[in-house]
Amino acid sequence: QVELVQSGGGLVQPGGSLRLSCTASGIDAVVDSMNWYRQTPGRKRELVATISRSGNTKYADSVKGRFTISKDATDSLVNLQMDNLQPADTAVYYCNIEAYDSWEVEYDYWGQGTQVTVSA
Repeated sequence: QVELVQSGGGLVQPGGSLRLSCTASGIDAVVDSMNWYRQTPGRKRELVATISRSGNTKYADSVKGRFTISKDATDSLVNLQMDNLQPADTAVYYCNIEAYDSWEVEYDYWGQGTQVTVSA
């Protein structure tokens, strides 16, 4: 059974920092990428940051230079360090893992989501 457990959300003042973590277990398929999305009411889910199996990273323009994604060597832990947070960053953040099996069938796993609120 695949399980992604997130932690690290909360309330922070503008300019502050938070660190989100996502621990994965039970994934038998090969991890292709580990990602962080965010979503606010009435808006589409937004890809914030992604890290590939090889360690290459990409960021949404809105967070580039402020957020940093990282993972462990076993592809079982992915973090999102969020610095200089702004009210526009307020959202529910979701951990996501894309994986594929030996038949090249793709799988999409999600964490439970965690609220990040940036407010004075």
